[in-house]
Amino acid sequence: MNVARSMRLVIVAPENLTADPEADESVRAEAERSRMLRIALLESGFNIVATLPADVFLPDRIAQIQPDMIVVDAESQGRDILEHVVMATRGERRPIVLFSDDEDTSHVRAAIAAGVSAYVVAGLPSDSIKPVIDVAMARFEHEESLRRELADVRGQLEDRKVVDRAKSVLMNQHGLSEQEAYSRLRKAAMDKGLKLAEVAQRLLDVTDMLG
Repeated sequence: MNVARSMRLVIVAPENLTADPEADESVRAEAERSRMLRIALLESGFNIVATLPADVFLPDRIAQIQPDMIVVDAESQGRDILEHVVMATRGERRPIVLFSDDEDTSHVRAAIAAGVSAYVVAGLPSDSIKPVIDVAMARFEHEESLRRELADVRGQLEDRKVVDRAKSVLMNQHGLSEQEAYSRLRKAAMDKGLKLAEVAQRLLDVTDMLG
């Protein structure tokens, strides 16, 4: 199965891109670059499901469409549009690829830190589009895996702190040893079908309520 054909892309771009021959030369150039980018994506087998403006409705539209990746197509307005996209994906992270003609790369580091998986300056050959998208997706998935691992580790540390506090309460209130306090918590967790940390937190909540 071709992965590219199953990948659904949303393009976020300025609303004023136009190929009008009477438009400013820079606007016409950007419109042509934008057109060529879309052609390259389609020829690479990607499914462009929507082209959206960076407005206040962007978060809702992205939530409704549920794309696999967001492609930011912008030049002079790139940084402003990127801010909208990052805000729109804050609740549900998605890979973001930014294509731009802006040769000022001083803000690339900030863009990557904000969540951009790939930052591509103009001039990329059309046959290189697919590798860029594939690498961006792989990078995003790797980073998400690391985030989940870090969250798991932090959760385990927090659970351990809660259990240790609950053990201290039992030891002080009932004169138990640390092992006896742990065994009591563990038995209660097994009897109630709960996690050890959940039982420990309930004990702490009751203790705090009773003062």
